[in-house]
Amino acid sequence: MAIQGPIPVHFEQVFPHGCFIVGEVEQVKDFDASSKGRTVYAKDKNTGELVWQVAVMDADPTVKAGQKTVSVKILSPVQPTVPAALPGLPFVPVEFDGMTATAYVAQNTGRLAWSIRATSMRPPRTAASPAKASASTAGKDVAA
Repeated sequence: MAIQGPIPVHFEQVFPHGCFIVGEVEQVKDFDASSKGRTVYAKDKNTGELVWQVAVMDADPTVKAGQKTVSVKILSPVQPTVPAALPGLPFVPVEFDGMTATAYVAQNTGRLAWSIRATSMRPPRTAASPAKASASTAGKDVAA
């Protein structure tokens, strides 16, 4: 099979309606390498970068409540900075660059699931930008 490893995806394919940060940016622990009293943090197998994660809420109104919050892992040598909050919004909108999706079978359900990774996060582009205009036509098939 020609597809091996993470599949490159665009932000608009995964979150066509956008997403909002609903948790803290945390460094991911490597539970296999850690021992009692000694924490080892995860590094990406391909790049060697540290792995951070942040919980985000999908703004798609058709997504079921139990599937709205997902974790996005960010590969970065330093802790990624959360974009500034926007006045009047209860959550911080965010977009990700350098995204990939990796399919796996969830152990607890036996169903297909996706691991979403990115290389950076930033404030959303304005509605007038070409990337945002194409978001309305982008499909959700990659993250379905």
